[in-house]
Amino acid sequence: MDSGGSTDMTLAFELEALKALADPNAVFNNARQWTEYVGVVSEKPTYVVTNFTRKHRVRQDFFSGPRGVEESLENIAQQFDTDRHVFVGVDEEDEALAEATDWEFLHVEDAAEAAGWTLATDEPAEEAPQDTSRDDWP
Repeated sequence: MDSGGSTDMTLAFELEALKALADPNAVFNNARQWTEYVGVVSEKPTYVVTNFTRKHRVRQDFFSGPRGVEESLENIAQQFDTDRHVFVGVDEEDEALAEATDWEFLHVEDAAEAAGWTLATDEPAEEAPQDTSRDDWP
């Protein structure tokens, strides 16, 4: 991803944006190469974010905790004094939150394309049809 020539960046993922990526752990590991801080924000309860990040072995520098996304972004910007604050989200609501808190906004598809991350597919992998006939019956 083009970080504008500076690694002095804080990168926040909305939980739904992180879920849209095939390998959140690989994304975080990659992002650590060109950011100072990376974490997750969400309107969901803390345990939802924690369960997701543990399941995917994502080590985050910050998370929203019991706060909403807007308050979290404001607090993170104050705590992590970097040149850039970039919020990766999924929709216009996320974009509006970024604008309201003076964060740069990237749609998850654009971020994935720029960084070479793989998006998760919405379609489950096709399973082989189950053979319901039995050879051991008369």
